Amino acid sequence: MATNSEQIEITDSILSRIGNTPLVRIRNIVNSDISPMVRLYAKAEWFNPGGSVKDRPALNIVLEGERSGKLTKEKTIIDATSGNTGIAFAMIGAVLGYRVKLAVPANASHERKRILHAFGADVIYTDPLEGTDGAQHVARRLAEGQPNDYFYADQYNNPANWQAHYRTTAAEIFDQTRGSITHFVAGLGTTGTFVGTSRRLKELNPSIQCISLQPDSPIHGLEGLKHLPSAMVPGIYDSNLADDSLEISTEDAYAMARRLAKEEGLFVGISAAAAMDACLKLAQSIDEGVIVTIFSDNGRKYVSESLWDEAHRFA
Repeated sequence: MATNSEQIEITDSILSRIGNTPLVRIRNIVNSDISPMVRLYAKAEWFNPGGSVKDRPALNIVLEGERSGKLTKEKTIIDATSGNTGIAFAMIGAVLGYRVKLAVPANASHERKRILHAFGADVIYTDPLEGTDGAQHVARRLAEGQPNDYFYADQYNNPANWQAHYRTTAAEIFDQTRGSITHFVAGLGTTGTFVGTSRRLKELNPSIQCISLQPDSPIHGLEGLKHLPSAMVPGIYDSNLADDSLEISTEDAYAMARRLAKEEGLFVGISAAAAMDACLKLAQSIDEGVIVTIFSDNGRKYVSESLWDEAHRFA
């Protein structure tokens, strides 16, 4: 449990707005191939103050670090990130008075880099060809070399990551659907969202089907997602939770991002578009049900990406 001082710091700050994000019905892109008895919903996670689903685990990791005594004001929070978790740590650090250092692949979008610096994070740009795996090596090496100076958040292996979704995301989805959810779909990055939410949903109703998704190739443009067969598998990942797994191409995700903007009025991030593409594929294979997915963030941190160049060219 948080101490009284921690509770005051959180309830009186922007951090109190983390969680309780809206559940949005998806209607216009649902075509005649899908049964009218199938409904699709998405959690709009950009309503979190840091702009993404990663606010949830980042706050829980920091609070658990404080409770354990591993994180003190004398230490710098350090971690590897492709962007969103780093933004969350930087925002939380600004509120709670922590220095934050982040290892980030150099090909992260221009917008994410600017946001990280705006929050005051110290950023180390790592080899883009090594992705977040390379960034993890850099962050771990620094943390292990100077253990008295750093609190290694280690989002890929820290159980506080999935526990945040177990305690909050799953409960919100179950309540918002009044327990009618039949299928949960989420992408695999750190895997915390899928693991924590699926684990709790299956406790609430064992018949809920949990479907994971990942890129269909080691070389892809799906920011925030991992192709697990060719990447470092996060220590928090539990493969036993997935009832099925879908692979999504970068091209299909980009096309879906453009469709969601033009047909649903939802300007979403690339991983969110991949999740929606997976949901449509799933919806075509069932006769009835309530499918819920996670829209991890919106598209504002990706406006410089090539997919929007194409949208302008073909408009």
